[in-house]
Amino acid sequence: MSELRIYGETAVQPVTVLTRFEEIVRALGGIDVRFERWTADRDLDAEATQNEVIEAYRESIDRLMQKYDFQSVDVVSMHPGHPQKDVLRDKFLHEHTHSDFEVRFFVDGEGLFYIRKNSRVYAILCNRGDLISVPANTKHWFDMGPRPYFKAVRLFTTPEGWVANFTGDKIADRFPRLENAG
Repeated sequence: MSELRIYGETAVQPVTVLTRFEEIVRALGGIDVRFERWTADRDLDAEATQNEVIEAYRESIDRLMQKYDFQSVDVVSMHPGHPQKDVLRDKFLHEHTHSDFEVRFFVDGEGLFYIRKNSRVYAILCNRGDLISVPANTKHWFDMGPRPYFKAVRLFTTPEGWVANFTGDKIADRFPRLENAG
C-alpha cells in the first residue's frame, strides 16, 4: 500500500502520515508532484529483460511518450541477488536533481522516494501500479532497501536518459531508510 510521510527538514519523526490514495495525491499535488495509480497487471518473470518489461507495458509507455514528448525509456529492475544492488542503492540515496522532470512507473515491487521542498521532506512509498512524476530541479533521493525488489519504467525528455546533478548535501542520512520507514 502506498504511503506518504511528511517530515520537517530537521525532524526524525513525521509530522503527517497519509495512507489514503486521494490524500496522498492531494498532498503531493500541493508541491507539483504527480502521483497516480496505473494498471500493473502483467505477470513478469523476476529476471524479465528491459525489452520484455517495455513490451508488456507498451501501450501505457507510448501514451506517456506522446503526451510529454519523452525521448527515451528504460527499466530499472532490481532483486536481492543483483550484483550491483549496493553500489546503485548508495548512488540513488544521495540527494540530487534532474534538469528534466522524472517519471517512474512501478510495475512490480516497491521503493521509497524522498522529495525535499518548502522546508519539508516527503517520503513516498511507491508500490506496484504507482506512477510518480517529480518536477525538474526538485531535490530528491530514492531508497530501494538492502534487499531490493522492484521494476520501474523510467521515461526521459532527453536521449541521454538518467542524468543526476548531485547536491552534495547529506540530508538523506538523517531520514529513515526503507527498511526502517514503517
